Amino acid sequence: QVKLVESGGGLVQPGGSLRLSCAVSGRIFRIYHWAWYRQAPGDQREMVASISIGGTTNYVDSVKGRFTISRDVAQNTVNLQMNSLKPEDTAVYVCNVVESGANEYWGQGAQVTVSS
Repeated sequence: QVKLVESGGGLVQPGGSLRLSCAVSGRIFRIYHWAWYRQAPGDQREMVASISIGGTTNYVDSVKGRFTISRDVAQNTVNLQMNSLKPEDTAVYVCNVVESGANEYWGQGAQVTVSS
């Protein structure tokens, strides 16, 4: 059984930083795509950042220049460094991976709250 566990969420003041991590465990062959999604109350889930096995990254416009996604293929982990956080970044952040064969897995989510 594949399991994704996020860590690093919490409460931070505007302008602060947080680093989210997602550890993947279980019987998984090869991950081709890693991503972080977020969902705020009343909003649809949106993809915040993604990274391919080749290292190509994509970001939603609202976080470009502030967030950085990285992954460790050997360790099966993906991270999201979030700087210059804004109140509108408040959401539940969820890790997502896509395995060869298009199997897709989701974590449970980590709450990020940006508030003074």
